[in-house]
Amino acid sequence: MGLAITQVDAFTSTPFTGNPAAVCLLPEPREASWMQAVAREMNLSETAFLVRQADGFGLRWFTPAVEVDLCGHATLASAHVLWEEGHLGGDQQARFHTRSGLLTADRLGEWIEMDFPATPCSAVEPPAGLLEALGAAAAFIGKNKFDYLVELASEDAVRGLQPDHGGLRKLPVRGVIVTSRGAEYDFISRFFAPGSGIDEDPVTGSSHCCLGSYWQAKLNKSEMLAYQASARGGVVRVRVSGDRVRLGGQAVTVLRGELL
Repeated sequence: MGLAITQVDAFTSTPFTGNPAAVCLLPEPREASWMQAVAREMNLSETAFLVRQADGFGLRWFTPAVEVDLCGHATLASAHVLWEEGHLGGDQQARFHTRSGLLTADRLGEWIEMDFPATPCSAVEPPAGLLEALGAAAAFIGKNKFDYLVELASEDAVRGLQPDHGGLRKLPVRGVIVTSRGAEYDFISRFFAPGSGIDEDPVTGSSHCCLGSYWQAKLNKSEMLAYQASARGGVVRVRVSGDRVRLGGQAVTVLRGELL
């Protein structure tokens, strides 16, 4: 008998927008090479693998190229699948044991709110090739343990960016977050991670663990509404509380299949 696999569009309520993730609930742990091969076959920005534990679920995330330490949209997709398919009751909290510690998710009406660690950045000098690859002038450049963060002067500059992905791929980081204040939203962003096998991620929950702390300080507010301005696009509610960031999003199932 095959293994069920579900494709979910995360950080959206509209199919074929937001960020797609595959979710596979395993009856027992599998080797990393097999999970990596499945993620490469699915060819989505992330594929999530879940294994039930005594207190929640073990959760690992794979891009088509590498395993990652933190992923928001595939965690949102995983929680959505657990509730939708009856693995958890509607009022039960989803608890995930991951390489970034315990992550939780709760249902709030039509939204799911996840509790993630904040990953604030510190100001740095631009590394060789970063601004050349982005093709833009920066108002601020920072770095956290995963990514560079680059603030641009305007929303139009962020939306119009056409970076050199080959140049970004040479940087020794997971990815590059580009952001600005927004007109309709508190802030907007885009996320480029060619070094992790994803030229542009449609909607990136984990980048908002950095963005939340950054814009909290700049806007002097702890609750914000954000938009990731990729071609697919997606909305993220951000609530900063100390060293944690609560990320809210919606999700919709678009495909169910079976791994043979």
